[in-house]
Amino acid sequence: MDNFNSLISRITETHISLQSQAINSINQLLTIRNWVIGYYIVEFEQHGEDRAEYGQRLMDALSEKLKHIKGVDRRSLFRFRMFYLTYPQIGNYLLQSKSLDSLSKKIQLPAKVGTAPPLFSPHEIVGTVSPLSVRTILLPPDKIINKISWSHIELLLNISDETKRSFYEVECIKATWSVRELERQIASLYFERSGLSTNPQKMSELANQNTVPQHPADIIKNIYAFDFLDLHAREVVKESDLETALLDHLHNFILELGNGFCFEARQKRILIGETYYFIDLVFYHRILKCHVLIELKIGAFEHGDIGQLNTYLNYFKEEIIEATDNQPVGILLVAEKDHALVKYATAGMDKHLFVQQYLINLPAKDLLEKYIETELRKL
Repeated sequence: MDNFNSLISRITETHISLQSQAINSINQLLTIRNWVIGYYIVEFEQHGEDRAEYGQRLMDALSEKLKHIKGVDRRSLFRFRMFYLTYPQIGNYLLQSKSLDSLSKKIQLPAKVGTAPPLFSPHEIVGTVSPLSVRTILLPPDKIINKISWSHIELLLNISDETKRSFYEVECIKATWSVRELERQIASLYFERSGLSTNPQKMSELANQNTVPQHPADIIKNIYAFDFLDLHAREVVKESDLETALLDHLHNFILELGNGFCFEARQKRILIGETYYFIDLVFYHRILKCHVLIELKIGAFEHGDIGQLNTYLNYFKEEIIEATDNQPVGILLVAEKDHALVKYATAGMDKHLFVQQYLINLPAKDLLEKYIETELRKL
């Protein structure tokens, strides 16, 4: 019986492993196909002898003749064309990759591809791209092919700002976001909120993938969006409600906190003197090598709130952290934040203690943009 169960287990594991590889290969080839089609369209528009005959009707004519190919319609053709213009570096990857050598010959790529025509811009598409000659941040082509699906790319193509697109490319790969997660992060203005940093170089560094967090302030956002909870403020009547809701959506919560956070404990009990205290949430940051203590408050910040968290930090320094750990970080998450009150309440306290605001329901984009403008003026 044991041998039979072992046989079943081996067959199942082999199926799952090879099926996953097959799906991944299909996704990669789909991405390559779409890029190559985009390349063909641009080449025809630039060099085709009969291009004048088709002009703006090219996509209509192509979609009519190619309707026998599933997934290739008028809209898709525009997307493929835009894909080629946005990610020209894929061409050289196809030519240089030994594993794709036979494929590159079949699809008839010239000896040199990857340089888009100057001032060539897509038409009739939501979101446009800048001339490729001015793009300074290019995601390595192997990452595009191997780490991002075509469904992810379609969302990224809607982003016209290069730095913003590069930021989402990097974050998507680092956190292995699903398509739905990427869509939510874009909708919640994750890029704009992450840009509210005390370090103005943080965004460009992230986009260029040249650095990892060096200081606690690097992992702190000025505002956290918990819109994934699908709650209304009135439904959260006490801190434990918010805590429970966040842990019920722990995956999304960690995504919102950022890269490197590992969940450790909820309501961690500590003994100070003869009294037990409970820390709402404890994480460990694997990059900074430190504990991160999070306290939740459903109301506005009050000066007395900070003392409790400061006490917890001091306790961790003396009783909990190992010799290889860095100093712990404390984050007090509040529904409303008075910057002046925070400034005076935290003066003289631990420099690794932060008071940050969270939103349960993300406001309309224009309201959030005004908030961002207000925050930027304070920096």
